[in-house]
Amino acid sequence: MCGRYVIVASVEEIEKRFQVTAAQLPFDFQPNFNLGPGSLAPVITNDKPNELQFFTFGMTPFWAKKRMYLFNARAEGDGNMDNDPDYKGGKGIISKPSFRKPIRSQRCLVIADAFIEGSYAEGLDKPHLVYLYRRPFAFAGIWDVWKNPETEQEVHSFAIITTTANPLLQKIPHHRSPVILHERDERRWLRAEHLQEITTLLEPYPAEEMNAYPISPKVKSPKATGRELIEPVGERLQPELELRMKTELRLQRMGAGKRDHRH
Repeated sequence: MCGRYVIVASVEEIEKRFQVTAAQLPFDFQPNFNLGPGSLAPVITNDKPNELQFFTFGMTPFWAKKRMYLFNARAEGDGNMDNDPDYKGGKGIISKPSFRKPIRSQRCLVIADAFIEGSYAEGLDKPHLVYLYRRPFAFAGIWDVWKNPETEQEVHSFAIITTTANPLLQKIPHHRSPVILHERDERRWLRAEHLQEITTLLEPYPAEEMNAYPISPKVKSPKATGRELIEPVGERLQPELELRMKTELRLQRMGAGKRDHRH
C-alpha cells in the first residue's frame, strides 16, 4: 500500500510541469520527505484541471458519519485478494460504495516526487524509496468532499488508487503498487467519461522506468521528517545505468524489434 510518499518540488515547479496555477496557499508549503495520511498535499482535480489545490491525504466519503482516512483504493476492489501480479480480471473499484462515485466523476492527479514502500512481511521496518526517472509525476487519485455534521466544515480529501506490483516492487518484496500515470495519460485521467477508458489506465507502471533503494526505518514514525530519511542505506534494486539506457532507447523509439545476434 502507498501510505507514505515524498514531495519536494516547489509550487513553481509543479505549476510549470503540469501547466496549472496554484490557488491561494492555505499554509507555507514546504518539502515533505514523509508525507502520510492527514497531511495537506497538492492535487489537480477534474473539476478544476487548471488549478493546483491542496487536499487532505486520506479520503472521507461524503456519506460518512465521521471522519475517515481511506488513503488507498484497490483498482480490483474485492477481486484479486491474493494480489496475483498477473491478474487480468475486472476493476471492482467501480462498485465499491466508498469509491464508485469518485471513480466516475471525482478523479485527481496526486503530485509526487517518490514514494515509500515497506516489505510485505516487515512493513516500514524495511522501507524502500521508489522513484521514477522523471519528476514530479502523478498518481491516479480520487477525491471527495465531506461535511462535518457538527461544525458544517467541508473537508476535501483524496485517496491514491493501487494496483498489482510490477517486477521492481516485487523485489522489495511488496504485493501492491500505486497507479502511476504516464505523462501522456494525465489529462486523459481527468477528462475521461467512460468507465472502460478510466479503468484501462489502472495498470502497473513499467519497472524499467523506475528504481528503488533501502532507506532508514526511522521513516516509520509519521512525525519523522528531513532529507536524511530518504538517504540510501543499501544498494539499488536494479542496475542504474542499464535501466537508464533501456528507458532512453524506448523513449527515443530505438532498439524496438531488433534481435540480439549474439550466440
